[in-house]
Amino acid sequence: MKERKNKLGLPTALLILAVGGGIPWAVTRAQPASQGAALSEATGEKIIHYIRLQFAVPDTIKLSMGPSQTSPLAPGFNQAFVNVDNGNKPGSQLVLISKDNRYLIVPSGGVIDLQTANSIAEVEEHLRQLYKMPATSKVALGRFKPSNYPDFQEGTYTLADGVEHMLLLTRDGKHLIISDLFNLSVDPQEQALHEISLRDEATQGPATAPVTIVEYADLECPTCARMNEFLETQVVPRYGDKVRIVFKEYPLPFHEWSRTAAIGCQCAYELNPSTFVALRTAIFRNQQQINITNVRDTVLNFGEQVGLDRVKLAGCLDAQSSYPRIQRDMAEAKRLDVNQTPTLFINGRRLVGLPSEDAYFDAINDVLRARN
Repeated sequence: MKERKNKLGLPTALLILAVGGGIPWAVTRAQPASQGAALSEATGEKIIHYIRLQFAVPDTIKLSMGPSQTSPLAPGFNQAFVNVDNGNKPGSQLVLISKDNRYLIVPSGGVIDLQTANSIAEVEEHLRQLYKMPATSKVALGRFKPSNYPDFQEGTYTLADGVEHMLLLTRDGKHLIISDLFNLSVDPQEQALHEISLRDEATQGPATAPVTIVEYADLECPTCARMNEFLETQVVPRYGDKVRIVFKEYPLPFHEWSRTAAIGCQCAYELNPSTFVALRTAIFRNQQQINITNVRDTVLNFGEQVGLDRVKLAGCLDAQSSYPRIQRDMAEAKRLDVNQTPTLFINGRRLVGLPSEDAYFDAINDVLRARN
């Protein structure tokens, strides 16, 4: 399972089905609706393409758009179901599309009906039920404000994982949707290429490589450790100088020692960039032996083994001198809606976790074919 603290912490259940996450597929309930203007074939294909890029749905997952109707939730929106078939268990995902075809909503967990309009207490309780959280657990809700579309208000919520998520509330305050309001005019791949900084970053491989893989990882995340092994033992040997890997830190707040380890790795980069990959790999390979009490000494020991000056590394680690680099990576990840680890971008195309090795090989091969 990909590294998330809560079972439903993804932007949408569609992503869970596509990459084999932790909860069963649930068909979002249909609501009575009047027939609206049918989506054109071109618009349907555009929405499917956007969903694939935004939610990292592999090409092996078949997506198709069902018929559209005027949404009873928002008069300015049509609604439809995206049919999803991973060859195992077909399902469907409710989507809402603004009638000007500019905005997309992909509800996670369905549409939640509130008994009392605009009830913050009720919103908190529904979130606890959705995430199967105890009544004492904290849910931090941000203030609702007008969204880019008048049918909805938008707000945020933050759970124990420290990651901020988007909420939408219908204009009458009676229906809650966990989703961003996605702008269909913004191509997710182009946005990623624009947002991701490649300057002054820890890398492996030549800057001239036709394929650039950018990874946001947490050093305490088991799936990230498997991803590191996959990149080292399969991707790099197979593609050689055709691939450059750019490493970004994304320590999850509920992990005990990942932040300290990330600071240590970024200190290694600042002191001697050539030691970064070896130190990072040593931490991943020994992940099970590291804990909050020994992480400092472990990082220093491994740092010394890969050729770093122990005293200089200790000084940087204790002063947290490299922490601004981590803050920069995390701010960038937030702009890209990264909310789990590992998340990778291959020339701007998002892939999450390890759905399959072939998903990564296919994405790399697609870039190489396009360059030839």
